[in-house]
Amino acid sequence: MFVHRDVHRVVSDFLADRKGNFAVLAAFLIPVGMATAELAMDISSLMAQRTKLQAAVDSAAIAAGAALANEQATVDQAKQLALNFIKGQMNADLSAISQDQQKNGADSPYAGYDLAGCTNVNVVQSTGVGTTKVFDVQVSTCLEKKLTVLGAFYGSSLHTLHSSGSTRSMTASQKALSMYLVLDRSGSMADNTDTVTGTSTYSYSCGWRKTCTGTQTTYLTKIDALKQAAAALMKQISTADPDQYYARLGAVSYNSAMDTPQALQWGTVAVSNYVNALVASGGTDSSNAFKQAYQSLAAATENSLHQAKNGQTPDKFIVFMTDGENNYTSADTATKQWCDSARTAGMQVYSIAFMAPATGQALLSYCATDANHFFAANNASDMIAAFKYIGEKAVSATTRLTQ
Repeated sequence: MFVHRDVHRVVSDFLADRKGNFAVLAAFLIPVGMATAELAMDISSLMAQRTKLQAAVDSAAIAAGAALANEQATVDQAKQLALNFIKGQMNADLSAISQDQQKNGADSPYAGYDLAGCTNVNVVQSTGVGTTKVFDVQVSTCLEKKLTVLGAFYGSSLHTLHSSGSTRSMTASQKALSMYLVLDRSGSMADNTDTVTGTSTYSYSCGWRKTCTGTQTTYLTKIDALKQAAAALMKQISTADPDQYYARLGAVSYNSAMDTPQALQWGTVAVSNYVNALVASGGTDSSNAFKQAYQSLAAATENSLHQAKNGQTPDKFIVFMTDGENNYTSADTATKQWCDSARTAGMQVYSIAFMAPATGQALLSYCATDANHFFAANNASDMIAAFKYIGEKAVSATTRLTQ
């Protein structure tokens, strides 16, 4: 009983005595606080390093994928590019590791670490729609991070960070397009331009029963200039789409009435033949011809044909050309209505007023999508350049990074 009371008293006196408790608690809490702070520093540093490494790996994958898609590098070159990209992004950290390796040799905690040795770049190439090449690029790497003394006590003196990234890219491919040409072949298209083509010999009566010969300069006619311009446009498209996967073209000519149209078809051959067979004659009425172009492009089957073959919804273009003016005001009114419908439907209307009077220019300027889609061609060279420009815009290709 005495012992029990004695122990109880000693414990009570200790608990009641405040003099030494702070020192005891401090002796216990200070090391714990230091440990917590160092662990927090390790964790914070590792998280920052991981974020930086992940960004480097993702950027390396994108850089390699873009180089492959732009056909600026082989697979082996793309792999080296990815490695160099990571080295560049992590330059400061790699320099610190290298300095430690050189200073401490085999005793360095980084001894044996080699970025190239733990970096892997895998490229898988496949075929997309048509001639498109698809590249799946995967990049993985590692980086060693030295821990604090206390952090090392709980594990290793180094912690290895691992990161990986991937991307899919594809070579530049022709954007799917459907284009309809609306071409004037009225009688004035037989007139000469100022483009000299050469000379010709002619005969004339120069006396009683006497015939003389002479030479005269020959000029390119408007209809032939149109054929050359259309050929330049067709070349742009066929070069960009040699396998006829992306482009569908149609054409309709008109004079005082609409001619039999050439329906939309894959490739450029049918339209080229159609244009080359045009003969200049008659008056001018563009209304039904433009209507034909709009309705052909607006047909639901036009989108579904592209979806089935190339998986795209096509850009749609109308190329509207005249060298004169409609013979009737009502033809201008009707043409403008169909131009409004085409623009509302999202079709791009390019118009070329070829040596046309003010009224003809006004109509075509109205119909064009905007000022950049209207051309006032004053000669054959302007005409050909306009058609070539339209072709370049229609087939502009882009590299695709899909992820």
